[in-house]
Amino acid sequence: MLPIASYSVEEIRDPFGIIPGKRYELMVELDIPEEDELYSESGVTARVVMKELDGEVSLVTYDLMETTTQTLLDFELEEEEEAELAAFCREKIGEEA
Repeated sequence: MLPIASYSVEEIRDPFGIIPGKRYELMVELDIPEEDELYSESGVTARVVMKELDGEVSLVTYDLMETTTQTLLDFELEEEEEAELAAFCREKIGEEA
């Protein structure tokens, strides 16, 4: 299970209507155990971009970064962790709507 400490959701505005649907940016702070290869003393945050179009919400992209420095980390989540992160974000976007 992907340990989530906190999160924030913000709709990304597209004032010109160039991109169809809505976009959301979620900052998801992960609570990574010390023995995990993703662990960083500075903390780890996932910056997630989700899209909502015709009632469907899907993952566009995500980046992992150190929480305090916002330095990008050269790691990717495992497939099931990525699916869990996407499901968490879908749920939180549903609460915002």
